Amino acid sequence: MDKNKAKTQKNIRRHARVRSTISGTPTIPRLSVFRSNRGMFLQLIDDLGGKTLASASSLEIKTKAAKIDLGKELGLLIASKAKPLNIVKVVFDRSSYKYHGRVKAVAEGAREGGLQF
Repeated sequence: MDKNKAKTQKNIRRHARVRSTISGTPTIPRLSVFRSNRGMFLQLIDDLGGKTLASASSLEIKTKAAKIDLGKELGLLIASKAKPLNIVKVVFDRSSYKYHGRVKAVAEGAREGGLQF
């Protein structure tokens, strides 16, 4: 049990470190990533107004794909939802996750869709 508590504390510290330098605005929102064992969720967030501008979820994608491929598709989906809102630039918030695997695939998909970090 002590090992899990240490890991959780490490994740909390890493998340606080990442969020201390990142903030979203209405013109350059924060692209927040949340991943779980079953799915993945993305949000474009305006921190000044406290609003979610757009969101995408792995539940919206009906294809059965590997988790990394699903991440890339999600990145493309959030980029397509950002275009009607005239959002081109975003700040990437990886939360407490390492920039690796699914999180990296989301970033690559969003860049392919036209978002700039």
